[in-house]
Amino acid sequence: MKLMAKPFAAFLALCLALAAPALAGADCPPPRATGDLGLVVERATGSLLVVDRSERAAIGRITGLGDLSHASLVYSPDERFAYVFGRDGGLTKVDILAQKIVGRVMQAGNSIGGAISDDGRLIAVSNYEPGGVRVFDADTLAQVADIPTGAKTVGLVDAPGRRFVFSLWDRGETWIADFSAGPAPEITKITGIGDRPYDGLITPDGRTYIAGLFGEDHLTALDLWQDPPAPRPFLPGYGAHDEKLPVYKMPHLEGWALAGELFVLPAVGLHEVLWVDRRSLQEVARTPTHGQPVFAIARPDGRQVWVNFAHPLNDTVQVIDTVTKKVIHQFRPGPAVLHMEFAPRGAELWISVRDENRVEIYDTHTFEKLGEIAAESPSGIFFTARAHRTGL
Repeated sequence: MKLMAKPFAAFLALCLALAAPALAGADCPPPRATGDLGLVVERATGSLLVVDRSERAAIGRITGLGDLSHASLVYSPDERFAYVFGRDGGLTKVDILAQKIVGRVMQAGNSIGGAISDDGRLIAVSNYEPGGVRVFDADTLAQVADIPTGAKTVGLVDAPGRRFVFSLWDRGETWIADFSAGPAPEITKITGIGDRPYDGLITPDGRTYIAGLFGEDHLTALDLWQDPPAPRPFLPGYGAHDEKLPVYKMPHLEGWALAGELFVLPAVGLHEVLWVDRRSLQEVARTPTHGQPVFAIARPDGRQVWVNFAHPLNDTVQVIDTVTKKVIHQFRPGPAVLHMEFAPRGAELWISVRDENRVEIYDTHTFEKLGEIAAESPSGIFFTARAHRTGL
């Protein structure tokens, strides 16, 4: 067999050389990489718009994904497949190169987000109805585990070491599901998180998990390097001296910014963002804003934070300088700005303007509008670079 290896290799090389002219003349599409692609959720039509960041253009559409009214998604490590979490309980796997659905399961009655494990092999989905978390094989979408909680689950994120972290709205707890030893997870239950945790985030280094609380005037942090982690309340009474306003839309913790050593947190029911030292968890500043913040996201270099707002002031975006903590730019893309996504190195920001059926693209240094793309009721914008970041 060893004697035949070199002749066979030479024969294969000859065959490829002879075939090359014929292949060059064939009507074959050129190879396509995924690094500059992304997906825009079209919530009203149950579809995904495939976009090319380099061309600032839509290049396709994937349909048939069900209820995407509160949809999110994650990417496989090779950036080719996206896993879409629909509000109707559907988990859909799509091939963004072929622009088609390659797998779909109706895993629950009402879902609220999901995550992919750090090795890319497990997909977890958190559910309102029937509650709990269900975990699936990333290749086949076969169910691997069912984690009943007896409560609505929220704030599901991935953590290093093949772990998932999530909170229980009804019980004020956060659970850690550890799949490092196999398909039967080891569950750590942490009580005393607070009244009605409604969402959660994890820092990019995977160390700190923060639960936002709807029923109490503070937040709770967990140091995931502790064993077991102990709840650490912070910002107690941050709105106690202010007149609370009606909460039209809850801020999304996954959109809360970490800019250098500071968290930038939307204040629930207030027209402010709060600046908090990530180590001490002490408030260091506040910035008055145009309305109730929904997303406060940091440019990748941490120099700016871009903020959008809840109804009825959701036509406006503000840009805050992280050195001065002051608003340096304000503009109005249009009614119902729902989501914003930076290009991986921060040169551009893409903004969904739902009620005018378009995505707008801005230069983050000059604030010049660079282009726009037609989309059907766009909401979430997700670039493939998310595949390589914890918690996104």
